[in-house]
Amino acid sequence: MRLLGFGQARVPLAFMPEATVPAALRALDQAGLSIAKMNAIKTHNPFALNDIIFAKETGGDIETMNNWGCSLVWGHPQAPMGTRSVIEVIEELVLRGGGYGLFTGCAAGDTAMAVVLHVGDR
Repeated sequence: MRLLGFGQARVPLAFMPEATVPAALRALDQAGLSIAKMNAIKTHNPFALNDIIFAKETGGDIETMNNWGCSLVWGHPQAPMGTRSVIEVIEELVLRGGGYGLFTGCAAGDTAMAVVLHVGDR
């Protein structure tokens, strides 16, 4: 497993649902990859609206994001649920035989972070 990109972002107050978009785009840019190359996408957000905005703004397929559920079923403490989500991205990529994964999530209020990971040989 390799970390290929990392991004952080902050948006104006009251625009919290949009914060994951620039964070993810920064991580993807740093990795030199597009959203279309992602084999697994996992988000950690407080509301479903966040994922709808994320999919619309990035071109990600909302139907294939958060396979096996999203972290909201476990609550919303950022550190343990963000960590769990990153582990779930890795697990999904291992089960698929490798590939690229993106995790993004709110990091409190109007901020967000994201990572792009690679697992395996492809």
